[in-house]
Amino acid sequence: MGRCYPHQNLRERRKLAKWLEAQISVKEIADNLCRAPSTIYREIKRNSY
Repeated sequence: MGRCYPHQNLRERRKLAKWLEAQISVKEIADNLCRAPSTIYREIKRNSY
């Protein structure tokens, strides 16, 4: 079986949106959320238009 990774919750997604709007780097956002930068990039790609 594969590994189980926790998904980002609504609170984390709202923080991510606020920090992206403030032009904080993805590396800093990942550090603040204790996530890998690749997870943040994936979330941005998944939820951008």
